[in-house]
Amino acid sequence: MAGCGPAEGGPQEVLPETPEATTPAPGNPSDGHTQPLPDGITVTPVRPDEQGTPPRPLAPLFQPGFHEALRWSQSTSAVTYRLRVPVGRAGTRLRLAFRSGDGGMTLSKATVAKAGANGSLASTPVTVTFSGSQGFSAGARQRVESDPIPFTVRFRDELAVSFEVQGALAVSAIETLPGSYVRAGSYASTPGALGGSAWAKGIGLATIDVEGPPARAFVAIGDSITEGYITDHDDTRKAWPSVAEAQLGVPIVNAGVSGQGFYDELQNLDQEVLSLKGVTDCLILLGTNDLSSLDIEGLKTRMGLLVDRLKPRCRPWVSTLLPKEKSNHGDYEVVKRDRLAFNAWVRSTYAANLIDLEAVTRQPGNVHLFIDGLEVDGIHPSARGHQVMATEVVRVLRGAGVLAESGVQPLPAPEAEPDTEAEAETQP
Repeated sequence: MAGCGPAEGGPQEVLPETPEATTPAPGNPSDGHTQPLPDGITVTPVRPDEQGTPPRPLAPLFQPGFHEALRWSQSTSAVTYRLRVPVGRAGTRLRLAFRSGDGGMTLSKATVAKAGANGSLASTPVTVTFSGSQGFSAGARQRVESDPIPFTVRFRDELAVSFEVQGALAVSAIETLPGSYVRAGSYASTPGALGGSAWAKGIGLATIDVEGPPARAFVAIGDSITEGYITDHDDTRKAWPSVAEAQLGVPIVNAGVSGQGFYDELQNLDQEVLSLKGVTDCLILLGTNDLSSLDIEGLKTRMGLLVDRLKPRCRPWVSTLLPKEKSNHGDYEVVKRDRLAFNAWVRSTYAANLIDLEAVTRQPGNVHLFIDGLEVDGIHPSARGHQVMATEVVRVLRGAGVLAESGVQPLPAPEAEPDTEAEAETQP
């Protein structure tokens, strides 16, 4: 089941300790002073100087507007994928990054356009180039970035990224991009409906960076709860990072990977998170899958290692673990005990950067149970559960001074809807 235990075959030896970072975490922007951020990024109020000279605008910056970790691999013959992708950042230029899987891949052509209905394009497709060429070949597990592409996007636009490709592509474990298609042959520039077959997994396309004014940019790190597993047919737009993004008005891209624990995250951190440029903050909801395999000291050590590796690149925000009504691995009594102990440690250790998601999802009278309607299987949140989590994330970040990007109008919190997914079977 996604998100309910360590990935099969994943070793559990203790990782070597990472030296503690010496770079300070970004400051709180609510004090009205310049906010130091990683990689030389500065977000500061723009005011004239004392002589009344007009302020100089900050140089535009590429920051992530969409991301998927794409941990797994799938091989394909010559096909065209047309992925419908939400973008959480406004700007005037794009840069796309593709990832190969466990073998080589060849991409012969890629285009980007506004997404239309049923796999069609709502604008003229723009050709994507790579070092001046229309395509590229890559070896196993390589990340290839495109040249900057002139293309204006608004906050929460949905793009159609079409690419003709063959070989081994990195792919998500669960369905995340409904409205996407695949068809045998070369159709990247076809303006009408692509045809072929519906395809909902993230594949090949890892990241879309958007160039705009420097702003806060978040990445969410976690397991299937963060990736957005609810049923066997999922949607990244319903996962808590995307719902929080819409309400907050800043990009919160999703690096969650179903089934993983701390070991897998630490092993893959360089490619899946630290490869992102322009990230200022990291949201961590991880450890549920480790409750059956690590003792409380092991959980603390792994979280400490992860936070220390992130500190030079982003401000880490740490969440408590959600209720867990059962365990598919190990002794459930031990799981309950260690989850409570870990959450108590997280609250005391990361009090200044805490997002307490257990507090808003647990029943008042039983810390081990979800509030009715907020879960689908005793472990994974329902769509309504993701909305409740997102609202708490937004509350905490707004309280810390995080404001919407310039010119962006945040969306209101979604209204509660009857949950039709509660009886869905869990994913194997």
